[in-house]
Amino acid sequence: MKAIRVLVACGAGIATSTVVMKKVEELFAKNNMPVEITQIKIAEAAGRQDGADMLISTTMLPTQYKIPAISAMAFLTGIGTEKIENQIIEVAKGIQ
Repeated sequence: MKAIRVLVACGAGIATSTVVMKKVEELFAKNNMPVEITQIKIAEAAGRQDGADMLISTTMLPTQYKIPAISAMAFLTGIGTEKIENQIIEVAKGIQ
């Protein structure tokens, strides 16, 4: 089973993306799916999308991407996390 290559982005690539990165790692582990996560600034996403399968962001998406892009503010607010988790796993299953 190939690892899903995930970009986790926030405005500065430091604080909120670190929180989301941990939650994404736990989510993939819970679903027995291999994952490679790269933490980035949202400004880097367009240039790095060719090396990734999915983008998960804690900030507004400034453009369209070639890869599935998921807004993950729910991981920070705690509201609607199950919906976002299901969306991430469904996208990941479609990639594998």
